[in-house]
Amino acid sequence: MAVPTPSVDPASSSEPTIVVRGGSPLHGEVTVPGAKNSVLKLMAATLLADGTFTFTNVPAIADVAIMSELLAAIGVTTAVGDAGTITLVNDGRLVPVAPYELVEQIRASINVLGPLLGRCGTVRLSLPGGDDFGSRPIDMHLKGLEQMGATFEIRHGYVEAHADRLHGVDITFEFPSVGATENILTAAVYAKGTTVIDNAAREPEISDLCNLLTSMGADIEGIGTSTLVVHGVEVGTLRAADHRTVTDRIQAATYIAAVAVSGGEIVLRGARADHMEVLLRRFRDMGLTIVEQPDGLAVFAERRLHSIDVATLPYPGIATDYKPLIVTMLSVADGVGIVTENLYPGRFRYVEELHRLGADISTDGHHAVVRGRPSLSGARVKAPDIRAGAALVVAGLAADGETTITGVHHIDRGYDDLVGRLVALGAQVARR
Repeated sequence: MAVPTPSVDPASSSEPTIVVRGGSPLHGEVTVPGAKNSVLKLMAATLLADGTFTFTNVPAIADVAIMSELLAAIGVTTAVGDAGTITLVNDGRLVPVAPYELVEQIRASINVLGPLLGRCGTVRLSLPGGDDFGSRPIDMHLKGLEQMGATFEIRHGYVEAHADRLHGVDITFEFPSVGATENILTAAVYAKGTTVIDNAAREPEISDLCNLLTSMGADIEGIGTSTLVVHGVEVGTLRAADHRTVTDRIQAATYIAAVAVSGGEIVLRGARADHMEVLLRRFRDMGLTIVEQPDGLAVFAERRLHSIDVATLPYPGIATDYKPLIVTMLSVADGVGIVTENLYPGRFRYVEELHRLGADISTDGHHAVVRGRPSLSGARVKAPDIRAGAALVVAGLAADGETTITGVHHIDRGYDDLVGRLVALGAQVARR
């Protein structure tokens, strides 16, 4: 499994580009890789137990390489194997300090906070980075951990946390934050007593993390629901385990969007309809035919899409990560659609790039009004973040002429060979 290098200079003239030429219907099969939003959290959970972990269905993405470097700095080594396999070894000699130069590259670095605090009782963590699409504070993480007995100081760009031993409490989130749910969960497995997390995030990636933790010996009830009950075990008693990463529903949606704007029919091996029920229902409303199969989904795009109105909501609603794809689809749909962003107000920054391709989109605060056109027109555009970058590649499939996407390092952070998989479906896409 070749993992893209994490150290690309965004300003470098030598950075690759993705060049897309539209007009080719898509046909064939594509296997959907494991989920970025799960595997990084699984990797962080290896801090909880000594031993050797083997994870399969791991996507070959840059963020896995960055998380591997971060864990190595703390004391967990990672070896990349074949066919989407990685092995992580925790020998117990942990240094609970997460340095700035690694933390600032990915948002998921915050996920080392809970495991390190629960196991080591102290953490020094640089404030996390990642995609720039609006404020995503960690107040809920810190507040929940403070309820469990932790103390925090934030100074010089670092969070410093201490706790002799965390204790179980009842925590109710104001909002079902994925990151806060994960950090409280991984801290609570070693807390004294029982921790109840109400209004917990319900994403499939949360369940994936819970399943790993239970295989390690954690005692968790309510997996898949909005109330998680964690009965803490003695510090040091969890054990290493093997685990298969859940399929990436965002990557699956990307290939559905690609065939939706191009026409044709594809099969998505490994796609989980049960993880995308609301999204698939809305895609059907737009005119796609989607048929569940024992090992995936078959998608048929036989006519021009219909416009719909969409609002992002916490799972099981429409995820904000889907929104750039939906806006792109609406750009070439018949009619006018309104998209409302309820989670991250800054996440319409890619609209200017779609304008360069001829899309008719107007934004006002949390809302975007998209007037569909028969097609877009090729131009040079820049990916502002992971999902928007993938959406611009999809937009290029719906454009006349040639579209060149820069900022490819963003796409590499979350997509496992996007170009190669699209080419296998018949798309005219190249990496240069």
